[in-house]
Amino acid sequence: MCLKRDIYHGRLLCPFAEAAYLGACIVQAELGDYDPEEHPSDYIRDFKLFPKQSLKLERKIMEIHKNELRGQCAAFAELNMLQRAHSLETYGVDPHPCKDFTGSTAFLGFTATGFVVFQGNKRIHLLKWADVSKLKFEGKTFYVIGKKLVLTFHTSTPAACKHLWKCGVENQAFYKCAKSSQIKTVSSSNIFFKGSRFRYSGRVAKEVIEASSKIQRDPPEVHKSICEVPLFSACLLTPNTSSNHSSRLRPPSKSKFTTKSDILFTKVFKQM
Repeated sequence: MCLKRDIYHGRLLCPFAEAAYLGACIVQAELGDYDPEEHPSDYIRDFKLFPKQSLKLERKIMEIHKNELRGQCAAFAELNMLQRAHSLETYGVDPHPCKDFTGSTAFLGFTATGFVVFQGNKRIHLLKWADVSKLKFEGKTFYVIGKKLVLTFHTSTPAACKHLWKCGVENQAFYKCAKSSQIKTVSSSNIFFKGSRFRYSGRVAKEVIEASSKIQRDPPEVHKSICEVPLFSACLLTPNTSSNHSSRLRPPSKSKFTTKSDILFTKVFKQM
């Protein structure tokens, strides 16, 4: 599952309590209910759930697995994990680590709404795509130029900064433009300096949504069949309404037998 991979690689930023619950859901889906005879005191260590998995986090995961998730099947545990992850602000965001102008660690991301900045697992900035005028980079410095402000961030290497810029302009074009034909080649610098250039290819979000709405899908075919129950089986399934067997089990008429079930019924009836 992609969500498990994102959790393991640290791409889903979340608080301690949420991380423990997500980890417990993974354990419940893998092992089922906690059993003290099968699970030793350190059984959580066998699971590599997070990039930085402390003993405190493992104990909290074990506590939730023991007490809160008992009785949940694997499918239900995974559903709970998806629902809890979906409620997080960082869900669906690929975080890019960097430093802000104060030197503090920050994570930058791009969503359908716009450009977001996280410190730890809390969102501190949201700049909608309509308010983003330009994205550019120079060396290790990444700039987000808005209509009313300019945000500056510093990456570890120029290559990381270039990758961040490409992700930004690609997401901006995909979510902001109405048609792919409107997208122009983007440059990382101005016309007087040589810089990186990026050309978007493919459809944008609005085009994908419009195309999917026009897809004609045939309704599923449902075939119904009648299950024929033999006479003898139907008699055995008749509810007991009287203590007298002869009153609820009646032999067939004296007409010619046509089925093996009728013959078998008569033999059993005579033995009662």
